[in-house]
Amino acid sequence: MPVNAENLRFILGLKLKRLRLDQGLSLKDLAQRCGLSISYLSEIEKGKKYPKAEKLIALAEGLGVPYDDLVSMQVAEDLLPIKSLFSSTFFREFPFDLFGLQLGDLFGLIKERPEQAWALVRTFLEIGTMYDVRVEHFLFAALRSYQQSHANYFDDLEEAAAAFRRRLGARPGDVLEAATLRGVLVQDYGYDIDEETLPGHPHLGHFRSVYRDSTPPRLLVNGRMLPSQRAFIFAREIGYRHLGYTTRALTSSWLKVESFEQVFNNFRASYFAGALLLDQEALSRAMTSFFRRKRWDPVAFLAVMDGFRATPEMFYYRLTQLLPKRFGLRDLYFVRFNHDPATDTLTLAKVLNLSEVAVPHGLWLNEHHCRLWPDYDLLRRLGRRQAGDDPEAPLATAQRSHFEEAGLDYFVLSTARPLTLSDGKNSCVSIGFRMTDAFRRTVRFLDDPAVPERTVNLTCERCGLADCPVRTAPPTLFRAAEQRRTTEAALSELLKEE
Repeated sequence: MPVNAENLRFILGLKLKRLRLDQGLSLKDLAQRCGLSISYLSEIEKGKKYPKAEKLIALAEGLGVPYDDLVSMQVAEDLLPIKSLFSSTFFREFPFDLFGLQLGDLFGLIKERPEQAWALVRTFLEIGTMYDVRVEHFLFAALRSYQQSHANYFDDLEEAAAAFRRRLGARPGDVLEAATLRGVLVQDYGYDIDEETLPGHPHLGHFRSVYRDSTPPRLLVNGRMLPSQRAFIFAREIGYRHLGYTTRALTSSWLKVESFEQVFNNFRASYFAGALLLDQEALSRAMTSFFRRKRWDPVAFLAVMDGFRATPEMFYYRLTQLLPKRFGLRDLYFVRFNHDPATDTLTLAKVLNLSEVAVPHGLWLNEHHCRLWPDYDLLRRLGRRQAGDDPEAPLATAQRSHFEEAGLDYFVLSTARPLTLSDGKNSCVSIGFRMTDAFRRTVRFLDDPAVPERTVNLTCERCGLADCPVRTAPPTLFRAAEQRRTTEAALSELLKEE
């Protein structure tokens, strides 16, 4: 356990409470013995205060223990698990403050029963090992919970991006080009930008960008990207600078997560970038107009997206930020699947769930995502068109999805396109809206008969549809659940018999 002020307070509080309780002393009793106030002793035990030397001497004398025993980092054997727990990477990095807790609050809860607390932690560690859940999974889960609690809309970041647009002289609806944002980084922040190194690098060519903290700061950008993708990279870099974040990710996609601050700052810089590129007033007007259409029109939808010079992922993700706030459509989910047509492999790459549907999150072992979601059909259509005249153009579709297990209905918009930096592979992003009264009032083409309606599930293993045309795995978990219910019913009947 590293020696620092926080750990010193923690160890002293742990020892003090244990010594006091072992001697059957109340806080009042100990306060009278050492001449310190009850509130001050309570603060020490909670790990919030560390006394000066003369008060530590008084504490040691009041407890009848050597001074060195009280202030050393050593603890009794039965407290070692708790010491290990609070020195772990998880407890050092997990953002308890997002949930209204301080580490000291948790410390006070756990140290009352250290043996039971350690047993609980061992349980979580074992589950994590079985399902390959690492610390970064908890950090990203904490971030998603933070987004959900704010309906994924943040006024301060919207205002910061709007102010920066005004600084650049952009009017609502104006598109900020990659060249303009590149110029801001070079001229205002002194960046050296290299767009040649990454495309030809044998090991790093899949990264969209790599940042090097140097003088001047150096940003390697993959020149193979679309202009809209480069614009986002530049806008996010401006976000880091404008918001004053120095703890940051060095690569465009996560290679190694070192702290929650790194994850959190990356999220906020990325949010700033989306708000900078897709002005919320202009996008809200465009979606209001589109939602008033009586018929679903994929060409018109793609035209709206193209008008903002945005990739499907940028556009859809920006909708998850604005539609809950501006349209009252709070029950929605966003997913991105990647597809390899050569092997017909479908991989969940990104998810944000603000809905009541248990959207797959990528941690299930050996399960196959439902192929009746619109993503899979659209990706297969795109794969068949790869050799055509316009293989780079995106495809869009809509579907009414009835989630059988949850009994909920969602209207899903999906767009598929080739992946720029992964030759031969494609990507599909979807946003699903619960078909609530608010959605019915907002979207006029909801009941368009041209939009297909399908009963879907989460994975093949959990699905009991007998006539599924695209099943890729047997319904093993569904059958196991059915067998368990049958067994429970039979047992219940048996126990009722006289």
